[in-house]
Amino acid sequence: MFCMDDLKIAGALLFVGGVQFVLGMIVAEALYSGYSISGNYISDLGVGPSAFVFNSSVFVFGLMMMIGAFFIQRGLKRAMITTLFVLVAVGAMGVGVFTEHVQSIHTVAALMAFLFGGLSAIAAHRISRPPMRYFCVATGTLGLLSLVFFGFQEFLGLGHGGMERMITYPVVLWSIGFGGYLMALQERTTLEKVEQL
Repeated sequence: MFCMDDLKIAGALLFVGGVQFVLGMIVAEALYSGYSISGNYISDLGVGPSAFVFNSSVFVFGLMMMIGAFFIQRGLKRAMITTLFVLVAVGAMGVGVFTEHVQSIHTVAALMAFLFGGLSAIAAHRISRPPMRYFCVATGTLGLLSLVFFGFQEFLGLGHGGMERMITYPVVLWSIGFGGYLMALQERTTLEKVEQL
């Protein structure tokens, strides 16, 4: 049985997780003197003077995604979507716990966050209505294409840091938008439509 309250809670968690991560990135970049958006990796923020802000922010993003996945599963019973959300959450939390100093684990965690973040956004189109459905696919695809370019070290003039942001930001912005979408679902007009997807 569809539970509107579960989806609204999930939406609030995704929204808060995404917003606090964007703000955390801004603060972390400001704290890190000489930091270059194009020339530094995002995870460099996790080992410098901005370490506490960045690591806690990315961990909270993953935690909010994890708890949000629980409420989406409880509300919609969509195991595939729930699994993808959990995997991106584990990756994000892993990035916050295992910094660049633990290179092997950090790399795996970052790859999980990048890959499953894009796949989560695309999969979410199955529980969305237009135009949100199209935004899910577009942001997820952009993140995954950017991951491919990054893997082949084709940075398109953005530098490795800029291309890494083209992987990360579409997913984070999707989580904010999708969170708002879930919070705004209307009890009577949208409920039946979502259940039929």
